Amino acid sequence: MTSTTWRALILSALLALSGGALIACGDDDDNGSSGGSNGSGGGSGSIALLLPESKTARYESQDRPNFERKLNQLCPDCELIYSNADQDAAKQQQQAEAAITKGADVLVLDPVDAASAGSVVARANQSDIPVISYDRLITDADIDYYVSFDNEQVGKLQGESLVKKLDADGSGDGTIVMINGAPTDNNAKLFKQGAHSVIDKSDLKVGKEYDTPDWSPDKAQQEMEQATTALGKSGYVGVYAANDGTAGGAIAAMKSAGVNPDQRPTTGQDAELAAIQRILAGEQYMTVYKAIKAEAEAAAELAVALANGDDPPSGLVDDEIDNGQKQVPSVLLTPVAVTKDNIQDTIIKDDFWTVKQICTPQYAAACKQAGIQ
Repeated sequence: MTSTTWRALILSALLALSGGALIACGDDDDNGSSGGSNGSGGGSGSIALLLPESKTARYESQDRPNFERKLNQLCPDCELIYSNADQDAAKQQQQAEAAITKGADVLVLDPVDAASAGSVVARANQSDIPVISYDRLITDADIDYYVSFDNEQVGKLQGESLVKKLDADGSGDGTIVMINGAPTDNNAKLFKQGAHSVIDKSDLKVGKEYDTPDWSPDKAQQEMEQATTALGKSGYVGVYAANDGTAGGAIAAMKSAGVNPDQRPTTGQDAELAAIQRILAGEQYMTVYKAIKAEAEAAAELAVALANGDDPPSGLVDDEIDNGQKQVPSVLLTPVAVTKDNIQDTIIKDDFWTVKQICTPQYAAACKQAGIQ
């Protein structure tokens, strides 16, 4: 072999080694870049958020954006698969199936029907996909976690507020109308239990009581119309409404019948913007503020951990709830009763709604009177 041939072979070997080293360096740089782009939480995966309906304003205005924001912060490379079932349990099941088919690593499920959602959970269990029951408890199913509030306490706060207000008005032994939530929602059952635990011990009498299908404000309005016809315009002193949507329906019915809602204290829940404005205007007495931002963020934290095969963040899961099948590890947040007197220190302080959003020209005078400007 000539010296020229040897030089060619040595040169080829050196180039091959050099090229290999460059490729290895390139791989290291790519891995480092990928790891750095994951922000505070890192990881990846697909997380399905399945919400039940949009008639209750909170789901699209609070739950979805707050969940999505926290998910993007914790895991920029995670994919969100989002669906809203529009109060249709069959539709929600189809949406869950579609999410599983798309490769969802975690289901965050707020069920339309707490009982029938068990079939969705069973399907997820078959594919080893963790299920977080969000806001509403899925009963009699093998769910992994539950994120919500102490919902019986919500009902107690509503009942206590109504009893205290009517006692102060000198109507503590009068008749009230109760407009509960959807019979398919386990939370509605808990709100109802909590409210009755207070009201039944008071001197108040329940003249008419309804369970409102789909939490529909329109149906709540019809129920209140029926109650007014049955009891008479002066036949009740207040209204227990399980959430702000049903409260709005009840108040619309009273106004249509010529009954001044200022004189018939009405409860609510969810701190919807319209409800806060009604409270300032005197048409609705109270609502229950549930820090939905904290709830949605807790669910996102838990979902990211599960998607990455990690344990929940320390201190996040600190309770248990019996769902009829098991003791479910739970995150339970604390609800707060809100009247005109503490809107500033709760809703506005937490940036749940801003002064600008609340104090539109129509409510500017009411805001000023309440010291909100």
